[in-house]
Amino acid sequence: MNIDAFYTWFMGLGTQYGVNPLIFGAIYVGAIPFFTLSLAWLVKNLKQKKPFVLPALFTGFFFISAYLYLIIAGRNVPFWVYLFIVALVGFGTWSTIRKIRKRVSQTEENT
Repeated sequence: MNIDAFYTWFMGLGTQYGVNPLIFGAIYVGAIPFFTLSLAWLVKNLKQKKPFVLPALFTGFFFISAYLYLIIAGRNVPFWVYLFIVALVGFGTWSTIRKIRKRVSQTEENT
């Protein structure tokens, strides 16, 4: 692998997105272990038929964390990032509403 080409590409991210490439890279690389752990948590919960919403939201968050930095501090963010964020927020909202409705119906049945 050509180190000079990698350095040029990496530092060019700052110009392309208008952010500090070192911060972007640190978030991007730093999120990998957290993404991996949350993905393992998600798979474990799915296999054990346990609640999976929280691990799914964490997995999604770590997947897009570097791009969240771009949205806050940069420009020219890929359109798919916005779609993914909308999907995460929508999923979290749907899950929360579903959970609230379930608890309300359980409370009504017990009274």
